[in-house]
Amino acid sequence: MDELIIPGLPEELGLECLARLHYKTRPIASRACRRWLDLLESHQFYCLRKQLGYTNQIACLLQSLPPPPPEEESRKPTSSVSPASCELTMFDPVSREWDRLPPVPKYTNGLPLFCQIASSEGKLVLMGGWDPVSFESLSSVFVYDFSTNRWRQGKDMPSRRSFFAIAAKGCRVFIAGGHDSSKKALDTAWAYDVMKDEWTELTRMSQERDECEGIVIGDEFWVISGYKTEFQGAFEGSVELYNIGTGEWRRVESGWKQGEWPRSTCPRLGKDGKLASWTELDSAVSGTACGVILGEKSLVMGSAHQGAPLGFFMVSEQDGKLERMNVPYEFSGFVQSSCCVDV
Repeated sequence: MDELIIPGLPEELGLECLARLHYKTRPIASRACRRWLDLLESHQFYCLRKQLGYTNQIACLLQSLPPPPPEEESRKPTSSVSPASCELTMFDPVSREWDRLPPVPKYTNGLPLFCQIASSEGKLVLMGGWDPVSFESLSSVFVYDFSTNRWRQGKDMPSRRSFFAIAAKGCRVFIAGGHDSSKKALDTAWAYDVMKDEWTELTRMSQERDECEGIVIGDEFWVISGYKTEFQGAFEGSVELYNIGTGEWRRVESGWKQGEWPRSTCPRLGKDGKLASWTELDSAVSGTACGVILGEKSLVMGSAHQGAPLGFFMVSEQDGKLERMNVPYEFSGFVQSSCCVDV
């Protein structure tokens, strides 16, 4: 007979006690015994915590490392990390604390340039990007479990690609477009099942789309803007929508602003149910902006114009006003990819 979750308590009460653990204490609890480890890592336990309302929404950011402050440059020791390297940052909107995620085992000297992140069922998924030395596109996939503070390597992407659209729903992460190692734009799309560690090929989009952005709205995966590599400079105003239920694509003309680079403005769903960009919120972020929705508030990162210092803001969903944040310098780097993880 299996031991009780917590001796002396009925099983259901023991489960609720563990479900109430804060995400920062779960890695410690996972080391108590094998049963707790298996429980905390299980998808069923994640669903229970979400059902009971005990999960926490945090922002995960893939950031370029900022240059050292001028006063520290002369005394900074020589490092093996490339100046163009990226790090993964975690922001808790409740405590307003910033922290780094543990390094990915394969990338001890910094993450690939322009890799992408998405969240799936309480886990963070990182994939693709450029090798910072050879500038070759990569296909590696890594999954981070917040319950144990551990990374595992997933099944590689079916093909190497960078600058692709990415978004997740449930256990599946959807990717589409981007370009391969030869800088050829792609029209292919795939779904990665995080639980099964399996890739499934989707039907192709109507055209190749490089440097596109992805977002899931309802039961649809939206691939926004992009262009064919040989025609760089003319961003599409059209949007491709993949119906997750039927497995079919449909194309919407004028779904996005013609010529607007989605990676500098980043799409979101406006109050009118139409696509909008974070740059429309305020002049402080009218040049470049991206955002992470965290319940009733959002974390928005942007600048007034290209090349201006990056600002970090909290935005209320009710009034849309920007509250500027004082962010530690080491977490002020340019944000290349971001997502909300419900842990």
